[in-house]
Amino acid sequence: MNATTVAVDLAKSVFQLAVADDQWHVVETQRLTRTQFERWFANRDVSLVIMEACGSAHHWGRWLNGLGIQVRLLPAQYIRAYVKRNKTDAADAAALLEAARASDMRPVRVKSVEQQALQGLHRIRSLWMGTRTSRINALRGFCREFGIAIPVGARTGIETISRVLADPNTVVPDLIRGTAKLLVEEIRLLEGRIAQLERELAALTKLSPACTTLLSIPGIGLLTATAMVAATSGDVSHFKDARHFSSWFGLTPKEYSSGNTRYLGHISKKGDRYLRMLLTHGARSVLRSSKVAQDAGREVCGVRRWALDVQGRSNHNKAACALANKLARICYATLRDKKPFGEDQRMNKKINRESFVMPA
Repeated sequence: MNATTVAVDLAKSVFQLAVADDQWHVVETQRLTRTQFERWFANRDVSLVIMEACGSAHHWGRWLNGLGIQVRLLPAQYIRAYVKRNKTDAADAAALLEAARASDMRPVRVKSVEQQALQGLHRIRSLWMGTRTSRINALRGFCREFGIAIPVGARTGIETISRVLADPNTVVPDLIRGTAKLLVEEIRLLEGRIAQLERELAALTKLSPACTTLLSIPGIGLLTATAMVAATSGDVSHFKDARHFSSWFGLTPKEYSSGNTRYLGHISKKGDRYLRMLLTHGARSVLRSSKVAQDAGREVCGVRRWALDVQGRSNHNKAACALANKLARICYATLRDKKPFGEDQRMNKKINRESFVMPA
């Protein structure tokens, strides 16, 4: 039989389908294996497939798009409210159909292979960084047990630990010294791999106009620019405005309001935690450099001046969150207009300077 809409509850090897007609009535349900799922669409007239934006969803989205079928990925956290009674695969598939009918349900864009590969590089780097940190902390703890205090800082700490283990007169017992040296070698190996991965990311930024544009923004570095392009593909046209874009990162406050009472609390922390962390670290870096420049008597203007004013009215952490929000909105504007940050201001200054040059 022919159908117009199919909701798919994805899994590793079992796929639950709810087939609906043009009136959104479920007319058929199927429970298929992976092989059966790939064959099922060959003899069906399907115009729309609805899935949760979960693991493997983007792969199947690309595959279905290749068959000429429209795909709509829905945020997984919003589907639970549409599940009736007990949670089963069939109930989840039916809930997808109900959620897709909601006019305010914004779908997730299907990511390209390049986007997912770039995100994979960032995840691998995060794993390596976490492993490196855990190894350094373990070595610090071992040294502390033998009365050796290691200074703060990853680079300084590992250098001090290396010198302690290389010293023939060290108080570290021979029983553990050899194994501890292997940990130091593992840390050095991880650092080399991380550096190589960052060089690969740097090479990618030269080939991406969107990354080059983002790098012109204060507080946006190599990692933030490439991670944002991986998340958005450099196209922000599907976002309503800059405020919507910043709320996508969870950088807008939670609201508890009723009647005439309105209360704005902490930031929502929704969305991509990794990108929110990078934006926040970038904001802290801008605040720090702006404070140093101000204390040195250098001129501080623009977004740096604004961030220092916010810090003076509130505190450092609130100013960092506010600046991270503003950086996200600036990223939206630069990606939308495809112009580096401050280009219009620089052109205006150049025109003003040239207007005062007397002709020869």
